[in-house]
Amino acid sequence: MSKNPVFVALNNTGAQLARRLMAVVPGAELHGFAKRVSDADVPFARVQPHIRELYSQERPVIAIMSTGIIIRALGDLAVDKHSEAAVVAIGEAGQSVVPLLGGHNGANKLAALLANELGVAPAITTAGDGRFGFALDEPVRGWRVSNPDAAKDIMAALLAGDAIQIKDDTADTIDKTWLALDELKTEDGAEHVLSLTEAPAPDGFALHPQTVVIGIGAERNVDAGEVMELIEATLAAANISKASIAAIASLDLKENETAILEAAATLEVPLRLFTKAALEAETPRVAEPSEIVFKAVGCHSVAEAAALAGVGGEGSLVVPKAKSKRATCAIAQAPIILDAHDMGRACGRLTIVGIGPGYTGWRAPDATSAVAEATDLVGYSLYLDLLGGLADGKTRHDYPLGEETERVAHALDLAAAGKCVALISSGDAGIYAMGSLVFELIDHAGDDHPWRRLAVAMVPGISALQAAAARIGAPLGHDFCTISLSDLMTPWEVIEKRLSAAAAGDFVIALYNPVSKRRRTQFETAKERILEHRPPATPVIIARNLGRDTERVS
Repeated sequence: MSKNPVFVALNNTGAQLARRLMAVVPGAELHGFAKRVSDADVPFARVQPHIRELYSQERPVIAIMSTGIIIRALGDLAVDKHSEAAVVAIGEAGQSVVPLLGGHNGANKLAALLANELGVAPAITTAGDGRFGFALDEPVRGWRVSNPDAAKDIMAALLAGDAIQIKDDTADTIDKTWLALDELKTEDGAEHVLSLTEAPAPDGFALHPQTVVIGIGAERNVDAGEVMELIEATLAAANISKASIAAIASLDLKENETAILEAAATLEVPLRLFTKAALEAETPRVAEPSEIVFKAVGCHSVAEAAALAGVGGEGSLVVPKAKSKRATCAIAQAPIILDAHDMGRACGRLTIVGIGPGYTGWRAPDATSAVAEATDLVGYSLYLDLLGGLADGKTRHDYPLGEETERVAHALDLAAAGKCVALISSGDAGIYAMGSLVFELIDHAGDDHPWRRLAVAMVPGISALQAAAARIGAPLGHDFCTISLSDLMTPWEVIEKRLSAAAAGDFVIALYNPVSKRRRTQFETAKERILEHRPPATPVIIARNLGRDTERVS
């Protein structure tokens, strides 16, 4: 399940159960039927179309409702068990957990997790899981498969009581207890073969433990095709399957190297990053240390050292540095299954999120997803509070009004440390908010600054301008402009000129930041400048706290 799961509730009772279960499903969102759920991350108006949309987006769905509603909503969409998304139904009282679709695409595991939290038995009906406790085409974490379509013949043989042959060339130190091999009927020379191996399995089904780390070094702006070809050639020469790769590893200076990022995405493994000090510590185990590399980046090896750092002290180098024109590749292997989260750090990511005025119905689904995916939330305390239950389980970094530069710098530092950070603004973060400051700070940072290597994205939101307009009709149907009366960044003389020009040009004018504790006269001056070009009967709308309980529109 690579996409964030969604709990779908039809009333507040179901929503309360969902909030409880979200504690064991990281990154989950709560979508609620707007008429009956008062605290949803995403409200929706029509039940069946919303469930269909989530399913079509391949979002894992945990629906707290009757199975009949789900079946009627998704019946015609459930046509391919290999591609169907996970769908789990939970009784409103928490008495039953049933994986309805996508059993081998995560639903069975999700159902088992939720049932354990509720203290009930999951109603798993897929044959392999029900009888043996596992499914070969959906192995446990740390294992991947080759030729998953071939698994059904082996499972069918096991279910029929036939013997299978097991070929195991993996280390004895690798955990295989989940397969319960001693309980399976086995026989040398049997028709169906279950292979456990790190080697490729071009013709048959195989389970591959993720024990391998690929270390990559590269010149700046190396071609992505060159890096991928080097990896494939190195794996082939070592007779190692792509499915046994636990991670790609490199120096942290390569965090934004497109070719390495694309290689990790192609292989569907994480990219893990190490400091030059961590890689230099691996020099005694490196086969080909280089003074040239040391002078360039501060460590004697990148590819070999990164691979070794990834597998840890018990692992070893199995393929020394291989070279292409502009890249290097090395392979290290451990005698145990590896967890990429234990290696170095992840690539950091900062998403600048505009959550709209405050009402959840006005918050974009992408904004909700960005918050759900984040490990850390940074923002003005009120804005973080407006997220409600969506902020649960996240590390909050609260700031008062003001301190905008400190707030943004802290968000960038967190991302540079490998966190997945959401910087929260109300309205649209690109309109008089945090967005421009983020890019300004990055632009002013030195070329080698970690901020310059970060992945940064923006999620737009409904601005106060749009919200106010929607409350009164459609005043922005023709040319309009926005002017901020804050003179913190713009001299007041410039603001006055803009006010006069906008009024003379007959624009609809939206005034941001009209007053504050420090600014007491600017609004009156703005009125005077506008009245030089507009009649006194010109309509004026004053909107406060839009989308919140204290909303006032005059």
